[in-house]
Amino acid sequence: MSAATSIRLIVGLGNPGPQYEATRHNAGFWLADHLADDLGASFTLEKNFSAWVAKGRHRGEAVIIAKPTTFMNRSGQAAGALMRFYKLVPEQVLVLHDELDLLPGQVKLKQGGGHAGHNGLRDIQAVFSSPAFWRLRLGIGHPRSFGLAQQVAAFVLNPPRREELTGIEDSINRCRVVLPLLLDGEFQQAMSCLHEGNRG
Repeated sequence: MSAATSIRLIVGLGNPGPQYEATRHNAGFWLADHLADDLGASFTLEKNFSAWVAKGRHRGEAVIIAKPTTFMNRSGQAAGALMRFYKLVPEQVLVLHDELDLLPGQVKLKQGGGHAGHNGLRDIQAVFSSPAFWRLRLGIGHPRSFGLAQQVAAFVLNPPRREELTGIEDSINRCRVVLPLLLDGEFQQAMSCLHEGNRG
């Protein structure tokens, strides 16, 4: 598969700062850390891009993993700067984010679509002027799915309970397995692997 149709920029979504590190909304950052490890890449702060950036290689091609240093609702600033600098198109960008509509342990890969009220996705879509980027949606559940009266904003900014965390960690591990497929542009195969696991 040609590099033009495979993933070259991976952007994990989350909020910066130790107070947010363990919260559900930072699931995208957790996955970004693992993917960087798998590529043998380390994050360094790159202020020009408003992001922590890790540079790895796959089959001789550069792969960039980023964690924006802005708050979630300004994620497009880093994603847009990196996409322009590396002369990529939205179709070569994969965004990792938490997903209220999926339960912990579920994960979905999709290209395009709306932002479903997710502030990080909304900002990236606006900056890219396109919804055509790929998304890895890590299920965190919805307060209603757990019978909680909590507002969504409070729910996503709190840490998951132990059994939820186990499910999220499982889906992160499944994403790590399909990383090479995404970097090879084998999207259908990656989807099959991920979505099959959701039924397990």
